[in-house]
Amino acid sequence: MLITGGAQQALDLVGRVLIEPGDTVAVEEPGYPPARLLFRSLGARVAGVPVDAEGIDVRAIPGSARIVYVTPSHQFPLGTPMSLARRAALLAWAERRRAVVIEDDYDSEFRFGERPLEPLQSLDRAGRVVYVGSFSKILLPMLRLGFLVAPASLGPALRAARRLSDWHGEVPTQAALARFIDEGLLARHIRRATREYAARHALVAEALAADDRLLPVPSTAGLHLCARLAPDVSVRPAPELAVERLEAYCGDAPAQAGLVLGYGAITKDAIPDGLRLLRSRMSAAPEPANPLP
Repeated sequence: MLITGGAQQALDLVGRVLIEPGDTVAVEEPGYPPARLLFRSLGARVAGVPVDAEGIDVRAIPGSARIVYVTPSHQFPLGTPMSLARRAALLAWAERRRAVVIEDDYDSEFRFGERPLEPLQSLDRAGRVVYVGSFSKILLPMLRLGFLVAPASLGPALRAARRLSDWHGEVPTQAALARFIDEGLLARHIRRATREYAARHALVAEALAADDRLLPVPSTAGLHLCARLAPDVSVRPAPELAVERLEAYCGDAPAQAGLVLGYGAITKDAIPDGLRLLRSRMSAAPEPANPLP
């Protein structure tokens, strides 16, 4: 295990150790843009692989891929978990191809429904999975603390890459967080925060389900909800409306039309007004695709 400066540094360390210029890295489509950009910066050819209701389509992963980056607990941005059957298929594929799976456990701590499936790494019997996590979403975005758990064979190379990168992180911050965890305060915080986020999630999900112009993607975890736009529906930009378009998470054409609605930084009382504003800016007539602020 290595402590890192957030999940992004963990991905960077894994990429520096494993990626050679020209290697193919498979990512989810739609997926997490910073990971895609990072792998490209290291010289990789990034291939988007479609995601369906069960997770990444293993059959569509290029045979040339040496690394597959996935968010199985809570697919980002769609929010759906990867099914057990799809997890097994991905691990079998990685073992056959002698490839590495990077498992980014994105937003999995805040769950509002069914019991989460086991992480890919706990199902891995061949040592093909690198597990990446972060404390930024659990606690504070400004808290740049993450971690990775890798097979023993990668340990020496990853530790050397970390020393070359920045030697080590902030020891006082790590010590404070370790004590916070040991005293049970982190678990208590997660339980309290989960109750609050569940209430916000329910408000947004109910509003999306009541509007036939939006097709919500089922999700029971995390800090956002995703909804696809019905045909010929568009959203007019407004300075006070801060939502993201699903197109921003698509690296390959054609982009998918939809909205990503975050509720992590808005109070429960403010959500109804925000949703009313969103509905007022939706139109059944197609308009030019201007990015929302």
